[in-house]
Amino acid sequence: MLSVLRNRTYLHLFAAQIVALVGTGLATVALGLLAYDLAGADAGSVLGTALAIKMLAYVGIAPVVTALAHRIPRRRLMAASDLTRAGVALTLPFVTEVWQVYVLIFVLQSASAAFAPAFQSVIPEVLPEERAYTRALSLSRLAYDTESLVSPVLAAALLALISYNWLFWGTAAGFLASAVLVVSAALPKRVRPESVGRGGPEPTRAEPVRPKRDRARPGGGVLARSVRGTRLFLAVPRLRAMLALDLAAAAASAMVIVNTVVYVRGPLGRPATDVPIALGAYGAGSMVVALLLPRVLDRLPDRTVMLPAAFGIVGLFALLAALTAAGPGAWRWPVLLAVWVAFGAVGSLILTPTGRVLRDSVAVEELPAVFAAQFSLSHGCWLLTYPLAGWLGATLGLTAASVALGAVALASGVLAARAWRAVPGTTGPAAVAASGKRGGATVPG
Repeated sequence: MLSVLRNRTYLHLFAAQIVALVGTGLATVALGLLAYDLAGADAGSVLGTALAIKMLAYVGIAPVVTALAHRIPRRRLMAASDLTRAGVALTLPFVTEVWQVYVLIFVLQSASAAFAPAFQSVIPEVLPEERAYTRALSLSRLAYDTESLVSPVLAAALLALISYNWLFWGTAAGFLASAVLVVSAALPKRVRPESVGRGGPEPTRAEPVRPKRDRARPGGGVLARSVRGTRLFLAVPRLRAMLALDLAAAAASAMVIVNTVVYVRGPLGRPATDVPIALGAYGAGSMVVALLLPRVLDRLPDRTVMLPAAFGIVGLFALLAALTAAGPGAWRWPVLLAVWVAFGAVGSLILTPTGRVLRDSVAVEELPAVFAAQFSLSHGCWLLTYPLAGWLGATLGLTAASVALGAVALASGVLAARAWRAVPGTTGPAAVAASGKRGGATVPG
């Protein structure tokens, strides 16, 4: 897996991702504790609203920025986004009111909405070969998992020495380091849509079978370019299934991110230092899967890996509801940690192969638009699940929140299975060959 780090450009980009994510992880812990200080038992509601605002920024900003991004060098765009996020992080320690949290979160996440699609779309160009890109996706997932595991552990150690407000300074340092690494990376030249098919560079792979209306080259004004990725995304059945799977994964992560502090500080009566431990358990489960998944994906189609994970989330929510409804007992703390580990594992099974499915569903010149659409639409899923987890937990209780999010995951799994059909008459390695190892849909080549 680590062989892809021999590519100098990818090494710089991967390092930028790592340091920015560690900083973000520190901010996640600090924001939860800040919300608890400001709102007490209603911290879940505050966090749910703040994260819903984050998703509004992602859903609304990412497609527009991508439509305008052809006028801005990608390296400059990503560096400017990092500097903006660092500035916001330096402001968060001085927050005294809930509304200030909401405003700053919107600004910070608008910058993230500009950064992430540009970062994701450049990786297939840096690593066009199939095996290298698959391993880069697993490393990227591993980076997120490292943040989920290392950042809480680091936060727990720091909280023993300093107040949580100082964690925001670590966040700013991560974003500044990311900007330096992005600027130092030599990015490949952008593929110009108008050059494809006119004597310009050919795509690195065959264009998948898609509806004829989606074969037009990108063009038009800002509005047309903003919605193009979404239109292409929704035209392909397996990409519609990806959206449903994203919703199932979002239900699991929303419960963890929004209500960990509520579980730990409330029903379980644990100290603040146990909040990062619980978040670290979630990251540990995801990390183990990210390490093992590349070899699995070499042998199995993406569909076979991803769909069962959605139904696994349903079972975990049923277990969580039973745990929440049970009476007091010291046994509940290790069981909660086990559920969080499992949530991380099944979420990684869904999220890690996503880039492969996207890359193999559209032509190369359309990758930026489709990555931006996936970024926006998937975060639209979190826009639903974050406030659902927070508001239901605060008003009806954590058991009701578990049942509701479990129902969302069940509906999502059923929709994904209906949209993403298996290749008839093939199983195991034969299914991989029939699907071109590309998510269960035949890719001409």
